Amino acid sequence: MEIKILEENDKVCRFTLSGESVSYANALRRTAINAVQTFAIDRITFYENTSSMFDEYIAHRIGLVPITTPTKGYDEKDEILFTLDATGPKTVYSKELESSDKSVKVANGEIPVIKLAAEQRLRLEGKAVMGRAHSHSKFQPGLITYEQKGDDSFEFYVESFGQMPPKEIINKACNELIEGIKEVAKKVK
Repeated sequence: MEIKILEENDKVCRFTLSGESVSYANALRRTAINAVQTFAIDRITFYENTSSMFDEYIAHRIGLVPITTPTKGYDEKDEILFTLDATGPKTVYSKELESSDKSVKVANGEIPVIKLAAEQRLRLEGKAVMGRAHSHSKFQPGLITYEQKGDDSFEFYVESFGQMPPKEIINKACNELIEGIKEVAKKVK
């Protein structure tokens, strides 16, 4: 196996993978999309919503806001509290979601959540939890594609949604693949 980095920054990583099969390349891509754990706001309690939008609509929009996911120190049992208290007239942006943990915060603060008219108010609490995209797409860490360049050569494109750097997405996907293979080997013995 040979890997060559073509482009790398905080948002995008492009690399070639040579000497592997199509099934290996696809397993890596699918694992990066579906099995890498990230934080997302999953449960929201509304204390006040005098806007014209239903609670469920607002909760869905907030759930899709990317949340930074630190490399270590957190697992699927952790819950991070986010609060929002806004009064119109104004457009409420994702940066107004305040986190109880400085390490876990909104990855992109410029996502519009809702537009409030004069004297409309939105007050809520949301709990961010770790999850995987195979349960809901809000946990997907990024966009991962590849193009086959030869019989055993693939050019990967990894674009992070902001939860973690693109290289970390691939590293976590590789770790998930290794753990999955170990589990299968243990069951087969």
